[in-house]
Amino acid sequence: MASDGFRPLDEKSLVEYVKATPSLAAKLGNQFDKLDVREVGDGNLNFVYIIVGESGSLVVKQALPYIRSIGESWPMSKDRAYYEAITLQEHCRLCPQHVPEVYHFDKKMSLIGMRFVEPPHIILRKGLIAGIEYPLLAEHISEYLSRTLFYTSLLYMNTTDHKNGVANYCGNVELRRLTEQVVFSDPYRVAEFNRWTRPYLDDEAQAVREDNILKLEVAELKSKFCERAQALIHGDLHTGSIMVTADSMQVIDPEFSFYGPMGFDVGAFIGNLILAYYSQDGHAAAGADRRSYKKWILMAIADTWNLFFKKFAALWDKHKDGPGEAYLPEIYNNPEARLLVKQKYMEELFHDSLGFAAAKMIRRIVGVAHVEDFEAIGEAAPRAECERRALGFAKTLLKTRQTFHDISQVVSAIELHDEAV
Repeated sequence: MASDGFRPLDEKSLVEYVKATPSLAAKLGNQFDKLDVREVGDGNLNFVYIIVGESGSLVVKQALPYIRSIGESWPMSKDRAYYEAITLQEHCRLCPQHVPEVYHFDKKMSLIGMRFVEPPHIILRKGLIAGIEYPLLAEHISEYLSRTLFYTSLLYMNTTDHKNGVANYCGNVELRRLTEQVVFSDPYRVAEFNRWTRPYLDDEAQAVREDNILKLEVAELKSKFCERAQALIHGDLHTGSIMVTADSMQVIDPEFSFYGPMGFDVGAFIGNLILAYYSQDGHAAAGADRRSYKKWILMAIADTWNLFFKKFAALWDKHKDGPGEAYLPEIYNNPEARLLVKQKYMEELFHDSLGFAAAKMIRRIVGVAHVEDFEAIGEAAPRAECERRALGFAKTLLKTRQTFHDISQVVSAIELHDEAV
């Protein structure tokens, strides 16, 4: 055990820990004879255990003092577990139907005990690879995004409460710096952990590093990421952080959370759907060319933004006379002023979202951490071709995002780019 009381748990010691923790033991009905304990962490950072017994189930997640996928050569603060726990609790309060409940948090052990999101839920990314349509996905993710972002912004909060919220997350600086590095810096320079599908994308990776216009655009996004405390964001809202069935969705893993730009969450989700779109040809098979599924993904992209816009704007209208101090009602006290403010705000959020979507796509192709959407394509040549198309569109989107005024234009651009290359 470390001097601070931390010790990594294995399957045996985890069971003993649960037995000694009343809030967790109760979720198993205090029955420990026939437990199924599995370590299922497939991400980059943590251990994740599923515990299922005859009388209940739960998940235990423990943060390590380094990046799991790299090893002890890349140390990482265990405090990220604290920020994940308090964000899960806050987001569950704001959107309980789409965020799992936290049962227990142990700061010394960097350990969270929470609801097990049970089968048939699967990670959304795996469902997209398998070609499964989720008819309520856009409905659910737009509900989560609109509620968590609006209610933690100055559109709803007064400045005192908002600044207190910002202050509560200032300590999560290490994971923010990790994002700054791997999203906004490393893909645009020679970096130790960068990788891509060699040798097929060697020229493309070099082109990213030599594209001055691209560097200018990503610098603007990095500035917003570092400086703008708009709302409490998840901070890593990709399709591997969402579990789904045909009629349910749960958002997990908000350890990168902090008060940042709203568009980073919206863009992360949309960008990952675009990556999924460009990966589909690599998963096609005889008699299953994935064309109709690609159209469904495009529809999901459009519906996500349109429903988010509608719900976010509705919350703004509902609380226009509320405590929010961004736009005081005695100043913006007529319909024309309110409309102008809303149009400007939402247009900037739209362009932010597109920019962050593009940046997240680029880092997943020529940066340190890739996505299974492409990695599951076994042969390098077809995988590289899918990645080349995605990278080309991402670069275009990053440079020209200000020219798009609605999501249908983005969807059309995706299709045109796909047909042209």
